[in-house]
Amino acid sequence: MPGRVSSVEDTLSANVPKIFDQAQNSTANHQKNIVALHKLHLDAASFTEPVHNGRNIKLTGERAFEDKFKDMLCRAAAVKKGTSQGDRIVKFVGAYTKYINEKATETKKEENNEDDEDTTASRFVDKALTFLLTGFQAKDKVARYRCVHFLAEMVAHLGEISEKLYTELRAALYERVHDKETFVRVQAVIALSKLCGSEDPSDVEEGEPTALEVLLEILSCDPAADVRRAALLNIPLSPVTLDAVFARTRDTDTIMRKLVYSAILDQHCFDSDGSGMGLVHPRVLTIAQRELIIRNGLGDREPAVRQAAGSLLGTWVDVARGEVKNNESKSVNDDVLALLSLFDLTESTVAEDALLSVFETRRDIFDHLEFNDDYWASLTPERAFLARVFVEHCVTIKDAEKLDASLPVVTSLAYRIQAAYNAYQEDLEVAAQERVIRGEPTEEEEDARVDKEFVIGEMLKVSVILDYADEIGRRKMFQLVRDMISQEALPESLVSRCLDVLRMLSPNERDLIRVVVEVVHELRDLSDEEEAVKEPVDDGETNFGETDTPVASRVTPKGQKPSEDMSPEERARMDTIDLRCLSLCIGMLERVNGTFEENSTLEGILGELIIPAVKRKELVLREKGLICLGLCCLIARRMALNSFQLFLGQIQTAPEVLKTRVLQIVFDILMVHENDFKDGGAGDRIVEFLLHVMNNEESEKVQALLCIGFAKLVLAGIVSDDQVLKTLVATYLSPETIDNQEVRQCLSYFFPVFCYSSAINQRRMQRLFIPLFDRLAKATREVEEDQEMVSPAQMAAMFVDWTDPQKAVEVQNQPTDETIHIDLASDIARALFNDDMIKEDKKVLCQVLGRLHLPEQVDDDKIRTLKLLLHNLHSRRPIRDTSAKNALAKFDVAISKKYAEQLDGFNEEDYRQLEYLRDLFEFLDDIVPLDDGEEIDVPRTRARKRRSDSIITDTTASNAPDESVTSAASSSKNPKGKGRGKQAKRRRISGSDGSDDDLSDDHVTPAPTRTLPKRAASVKKPQVVQIVADDDEEEEEEEAVTPPPVPRNRRRPGPASKTKDDIKPASTRKSSFDSIIDSEEDEVEEDEVANDILGSE
Repeated sequence: MPGRVSSVEDTLSANVPKIFDQAQNSTANHQKNIVALHKLHLDAASFTEPVHNGRNIKLTGERAFEDKFKDMLCRAAAVKKGTSQGDRIVKFVGAYTKYINEKATETKKEENNEDDEDTTASRFVDKALTFLLTGFQAKDKVARYRCVHFLAEMVAHLGEISEKLYTELRAALYERVHDKETFVRVQAVIALSKLCGSEDPSDVEEGEPTALEVLLEILSCDPAADVRRAALLNIPLSPVTLDAVFARTRDTDTIMRKLVYSAILDQHCFDSDGSGMGLVHPRVLTIAQRELIIRNGLGDREPAVRQAAGSLLGTWVDVARGEVKNNESKSVNDDVLALLSLFDLTESTVAEDALLSVFETRRDIFDHLEFNDDYWASLTPERAFLARVFVEHCVTIKDAEKLDASLPVVTSLAYRIQAAYNAYQEDLEVAAQERVIRGEPTEEEEDARVDKEFVIGEMLKVSVILDYADEIGRRKMFQLVRDMISQEALPESLVSRCLDVLRMLSPNERDLIRVVVEVVHELRDLSDEEEAVKEPVDDGETNFGETDTPVASRVTPKGQKPSEDMSPEERARMDTIDLRCLSLCIGMLERVNGTFEENSTLEGILGELIIPAVKRKELVLREKGLICLGLCCLIARRMALNSFQLFLGQIQTAPEVLKTRVLQIVFDILMVHENDFKDGGAGDRIVEFLLHVMNNEESEKVQALLCIGFAKLVLAGIVSDDQVLKTLVATYLSPETIDNQEVRQCLSYFFPVFCYSSAINQRRMQRLFIPLFDRLAKATREVEEDQEMVSPAQMAAMFVDWTDPQKAVEVQNQPTDETIHIDLASDIARALFNDDMIKEDKKVLCQVLGRLHLPEQVDDDKIRTLKLLLHNLHSRRPIRDTSAKNALAKFDVAISKKYAEQLDGFNEEDYRQLEYLRDLFEFLDDIVPLDDGEEIDVPRTRARKRRSDSIITDTTASNAPDESVTSAASSSKNPKGKGRGKQAKRRRISGSDGSDDDLSDDHVTPAPTRTLPKRAASVKKPQVVQIVADDDEEEEEEEAVTPPPVPRNRRRPGPASKTKDDIKPASTRKSSFDSIIDSEEDEVEEDEVANDILGSE
């Protein structure tokens, strides 16, 4: 027997390595070598050895083969990733595992043996997996990678394995999917995705995640794009995993987003055999899922992703009917209409974007679309939508031939609109009668009404594109649309569509205004309609007489009955009519570009409709009235000046919905009439007031609107106040706005555009860097434990990037300022003299010096000033921190080397004689050298949550005036005092303090940020802490505190250093805001404002 075993081992030792050697060189011989290896395996398995007196047998041959196979695996496990020979061996092992299990299954079927007995294949797989699992814990990353790679190839063909081995295998893969090496995690994800198909959720212990849950977490959260990509391509598609797959359309990796469309959605529309619809077939998905896919794909910033989404839409057109591709019985129109039926046409623009994408990517579809008379005769929402988008696209690409062939005749379309609208009104009448009997309409009836309304709107949009050279058709369309807007029953959504057609048909704006004003007077005339003498202006073809609502007629209004004399029903109807009239006025004013003085017809509706609506207490009427008044102000300069205080008065007292409208009006007026608010300081007071509102606003939507408005004003150059920039920066970096994505997105776009668009803007940001850094760095140490804020190093890096002169755009007649970073370095050097600055902040400033751009040419005075500041900093205020000291020294060496010629022969004594540098040397002379070890180091701690607002340190003492501002603002909208801590924190971040003002002054006239008398140079002034016992006694105790003495040589801040901390509410600074806002809104003041507005015209 030993001889036979020896012969088996010799045979295996001679042949198995040869097979593996051939397999590593080419995949073409794998099948041949698999058969040869299997023959060796079977031959070896036939050698057994009896034990225990023949009662058992020992599988000697199988063990010899398994040992030799393990030896080959060990050799392959040492091959690094990316080596083709190692990858071929992995494929060979996986293919052999599959082959041996298939052969074992065939043998069982031939022998009709259904018992779960061990076979040669099952024993081989068990031994191989057990061996590979030991390599999962290897310290060498290559060994771990190859072992997991082998398992990933084998796991799909394992056959039946024991429960114990399956549990060990799953646990090992759970551990490897969190391996620190990316390529190991990739293979572990592939293996686990193949394993989860055979997992039974009932076998998973309670509290333990399933393999599918682990894969979903990796798909969403793994930091490596390659791992997420492997999870996406291998995770089994099911209703459970679809949402996670669709969420990857917003992945940060471009390839990942593209694969969702090209490899998942496009390839799995049908089952693997093509016999039925797959899980991601467009007809299987919900409307929300379809719109999410198309919106994210067509709106992606990368062209490759947009192209993949367009290709997917082309596939959807072919399969939208739920049939197999390339069915010759389908027409092009039907295919596109089937696609449109998959979307909600009324609620979003996704369907239009999808259709335009199909027109661009599938030119064959666009060329074969036809719109004949039969098409226009039977319009459905999808058909009307397709026709409208098609003709608009023809206008966009200037395809006049297709446009002329598709558009209907003007008169024909007018009659179709008329017939559709009459049918719509009849349905409304029937629905009103049935509502009395049955109650509320059913969902199907409501959908049918919305569909008819949508079809009319689409036809009106097409009417704007028509050629009105035919006078008969033009008159017909004009009369039709005019009569439609005269109807009270006209849906709100169709008002703007009708006004677009009227604007197209009116010869000028004055005629458009005249028509709308006539309609408004007719609607508001509540006199007996039977006594009104109707004057038809058409031949009677416009058929609106069939409805309850009478055809609009030319009547002279007889005056409106006072509201006191109206019944509740009449008053409700009058309010409804006023809302319709205000909507007409809003649509009309949005389409008017001339001045108010040129259109005297507007004066009537201003006094009769708009001003009374503004004074109404109902929110809807007041909102529309304010919008109308704001639109009038955009075309009337004097009216804007007289009514501006009315809009500002609404900001503090109005609810959020109305406040957003008023703020939009205010910013629009400031943009249009910018020069009229600059005289007399009114503009500065308005900006100061809006900043006060912004710093105390709790609504995220209103805060975002204020940020957007200020960003527009600053970018347009209308507002140049540095305090606005400070507030915007503080808001951008504040932890309070971390969840307000609209604010963050707006400002993340604004700052680079603002800074790079002009060297002047970069100079402004350079001037604000030190005071903002000092304030925001303090704020980072005072944030609460559950809040996050960017570090001072990140803040400094942002400012360096914003002020980089290399990124500035060249503007005509405005050369790029290459010395901005030199001046910024001087500002940083001055700030480092401040002994109140803690060590960490000084370290950040020193390290940021190395990122500054040093231009080739620089003014001699600027570089010598910088060198002088660095020299005195080293001698009088040496930096103690080693890394900061090294960074400062490295920067000093860099400028000394780069500007050696300019600094050659530099003498400080001669430099002192220059008159314009007197302030610089006064600043340096006031700096008293510190003794060794005297540098102040305030420990960096995170602030605990404050229990109340009664304790104010010296870092917030300068913000005390804002406490009254906050209480005044919050008392009007938050009587219970909610959110006071949140407001106080925002003020601390965005508010200015005295040190900020001093630092700001340094840039205008250099002055010390902090100086001490020489006799007390080594003594640190204690912090001033104000303890307020009660909110009611706050004002008395603030007066009782004696302010610290100002050093003799400290410069008093000038008027330019005024900050937003000086803002008081109307109750404390009445002289500042009396000319801007009303402290109280009563009917007398509203009447006065109304008289001023009317008197301005």
